[in-house]
Amino acid sequence: MARSTFTILLGGALSPTDRLAHQLAASRFIAADGGMRHARLLGIVPDVWVGDFDSTEEALLADYASVPREPYPAAKAATDGEIAVEAALSRGADRLIFAGALGGTRSDHAFMHLLHAVALAERGLSVLMTSGEEEAYPLLAGSLELDLPKGCLFSVLGLTELTGLSIVNARYPLDDFTLPFGSSRTVSNVAEGPLRFSLKSGRAIVLARPYDLSGA
Repeated sequence: MARSTFTILLGGALSPTDRLAHQLAASRFIAADGGMRHARLLGIVPDVWVGDFDSTEEALLADYASVPREPYPAAKAATDGEIAVEAALSRGADRLIFAGALGGTRSDHAFMHLLHAVALAERGLSVLMTSGEEEAYPLLAGSLELDLPKGCLFSVLGLTELTGLSIVNARYPLDDFTLPFGSSRTVSNVAEGPLRFSLKSGRAIVLARPYDLSGA
């Protein structure tokens, strides 16, 4: 059965790479507040625009006046990104791409996006976070396969202790490894092509840089 993919436009950095264009093909779009600025870059018009609009310039509001808006008060109990996710889920999304989720001027928001991605994966959703140049994927108990170019850098960041971690097709493979919480052992590895991960328990994020071949 085909997945229903929605891309959430967030306010972080975004580069229009070929890999990003391929990932966004056939996706529907929801803009979260100032993330609407990426719509022109991507050549798309979102289904809906949500948020408190405190980081949106007047010119952007005028340029996309035809896009339906769902405004929320500034004193709300969720980020604009989280509100956008709920809008996507209410429209049948089972695969989410967060474009502009990494980097930017708000490290608190960027870190919260990573935690939210893991929580969504635990609900059974497929999740990708991307800046075009960098990608993040939740890693939970089970297996994960990533199609990455040979020579690109990647890291596994454990949000808890990880047990039974295996990494296949990497320069520094692991087999049934226990990664203590806070360890840097799995930072700066190099893909030898498509990667395969398996994990017995724990929560982690895989951060990959598909265009960074400095480890080749």
